[in-house]
Amino acid sequence: MKVLFVCNNVYTPGNGLSTSARVTTKRLREAGIDVRLLSAGNPDPEGHQPDYRLEKFHFPIFQPLIDRNSFIFARDDWKIIREAVEWADVIHLEEPFFLESKAGKYARKIGKPCVGTYHLFSENIYYNIIPAMGRWKLINAITTRCFRRIYDRCSDVQCPTRTVKERLEKFNFKARLHVISNGTMIKKEPEANKPQTNPYLIVMSGRYSAEKDPLTLMKAMEYSRHSGEIQLEFAGRGGMKRKMEKAGDRLLAKGVLKYRPRFAFHKAAGLKELNSKAYLYVHCALVEVEGLGCLEAIRDGVVPIISQGPLVATSQFALTDKSLFPMHDAKALAERIDWWIEHPEERERMSLEYAKSACKYDVMKSIDKLIEMYNTAIAG
Repeated sequence: MKVLFVCNNVYTPGNGLSTSARVTTKRLREAGIDVRLLSAGNPDPEGHQPDYRLEKFHFPIFQPLIDRNSFIFARDDWKIIREAVEWADVIHLEEPFFLESKAGKYARKIGKPCVGTYHLFSENIYYNIIPAMGRWKLINAITTRCFRRIYDRCSDVQCPTRTVKERLEKFNFKARLHVISNGTMIKKEPEANKPQTNPYLIVMSGRYSAEKDPLTLMKAMEYSRHSGEIQLEFAGRGGMKRKMEKAGDRLLAKGVLKYRPRFAFHKAAGLKELNSKAYLYVHCALVEVEGLGCLEAIRDGVVPIISQGPLVATSQFALTDKSLFPMHDAKALAERIDWWIEHPEERERMSLEYAKSACKYDVMKSIDKLIEMYNTAIAG
């Protein structure tokens, strides 16, 4: 089976969609699938390049914003798109943008089956332009219907979570919808972590952006009884870094925190080491299709505290109400943090339970389901 992955860029560090595409294509190859990439080139000239390389597209006015959010758009070269689509048995669209639209349109024209993965809500985009736009129902509904026009060229669509499936059903997407997690690599034997407790290390990973709502964790420190015993670590990068640093400096100046918050981007090995020391993992996102950073922390035995909202699919990972708080509610988050600090035996017990719970999201199970989806698309 020959599968063409169509994605604007799969080489950008700090971008969850790119990371997912890299992992999925690698595991598909290991499962015996012939996979090729149609994508913008790798900015690292020494690094791996896509099979069908496109030039980077520079957006007037908006390019600095796109760069800050670790994204790259590819220039849709018709000749290269046509060559790539004609090679494949199945075309897999990873995004609802111009490149995927052209590839999907040509695939339909020549009778090639097309599938897709729904990786992001429209709100993910608008929160990063003007945060208030993420809450505008009309513009998000219009944009989702525009996305639907691209995904309606697919016979089958992967929904990483049931939250995504329900959203697509609400907007009457025509494709067959399959709930298939993006997945993560699972340890052979799940085990509890041995966290840092002096000070308590609390980790939050992901882009520094409005949709991830990192400032709510900062604000929670003003309500916590244990803020002076906490070391915050924000693992990621993004346009909000300076604002977050200033918020941390204010908390230090007021005496709320004794330990300066840390900000650093980590590759996979570094995140794994960080998780091994973390007492808690906090996920404050206002919009999240799945939340692989949280899933990876759970796999490593870190007890999570996850925001709860209509578009936060990550809350599906919670095993107890003590791991949930209403999104954007700093006081409720502080109460959850204090509870876990004051109940170390329960945190230790749940550490192992969370590590075990991640097994159902084994990436190899997801790969098997994806291959089944490809066969369904080919069968018609």
